[in-house]
Amino acid sequence: MRKTMMAVSLAAGLMAMQASAETLRIAGNFTSDHSSTQAIQAFKAAVEEKTGGELTIEVFPDMQLGGAGENVSQTRSGTIAMTWVGMAYLSRTVPELEAVSLPFLFQDRQVAYDVIDGEVGDLLAAKLDEKGFKLLGMMELGQRQVTNSTRPIKTAEDLAGLKIRLQPIESHLATFEALGANPTPMDIREVYSALQQKVIDGQENPYNLIQASRFFEVQPYLSNTGHFFDFISVVANKGVFDGLSPEHQAVIQDAMGEAVAAQRKAAAEADVAAFAELQELGMQYDELPPEEIEKIRAATAGVVDQIRERAGSDLVDAVLAAVKAAEG
Repeated sequence: MRKTMMAVSLAAGLMAMQASAETLRIAGNFTSDHSSTQAIQAFKAAVEEKTGGELTIEVFPDMQLGGAGENVSQTRSGTIAMTWVGMAYLSRTVPELEAVSLPFLFQDRQVAYDVIDGEVGDLLAAKLDEKGFKLLGMMELGQRQVTNSTRPIKTAEDLAGLKIRLQPIESHLATFEALGANPTPMDIREVYSALQQKVIDGQENPYNLIQASRFFEVQPYLSNTGHFFDFISVVANKGVFDGLSPEHQAVIQDAMGEAVAAQRKAAAEADVAAFAELQELGMQYDELPPEEIEKIRAATAGVVDQIRERAGSDLVDAVLAAVKAAEG
């Protein structure tokens, strides 16, 4: 009888634990070995440990639940709880995000961090909130560089006429239009085959993603255009997040803060390593001299006015002021 009662009690306890546990799904398009995915895995472990298993996190990297645009839609609808995604894919819904996508905005990653972690980040979080997203953190995607299969990029004029894949964000497309290129928006999952089949001439991404995506197999030329510094946004469905207990909300925010800090450090190290490896793998690297970078900068200066129309002059001015303050 005692054994039976103990078994019933144990079963009841397990059922109570299962009933109180909640599973949150998070999806992304980055590969399993990318620094952002590794950070999300660390986030999962921290949340599950700190909540004693009351919250469990299911992680779906590498486009397992669809491309970047689909993950954003799934998060907004609540089909999944969270996504980590290149910020450009959120700009369709929240155009104010373009205010931190001005060409040549940040002189280095520390300035970018200082800006996004300050008042500007709070303003963008509020805009995301209005569209049903809870901003949990901004990881580093990195400085974007051009690759192509047509010719080395040694001058600003060498970009003219190239069909370049870009993320679907108006500021990026307008920048390459100003340079005389033929910008083509495309989801990242389609890019390798498009490059391989010569549907497009090139693409632009940070060095570590060029390496991780194996674009070196279909792109012989690499340059240092450094035209944008990009972020990975980690967002939750606002309704799902607000439905959690205050204690669980705090755990998620604390764990994501730790994950973001670790990812930024890892991303910076990965970019240096990938740059060296791409050259070892046979890509021809041509460095644009400062005077050519200045020509590109001058040619794209008008993009700022276009972004003012979409993101609002007040927000753009706040970003520019924050950049100036961060530069000292």
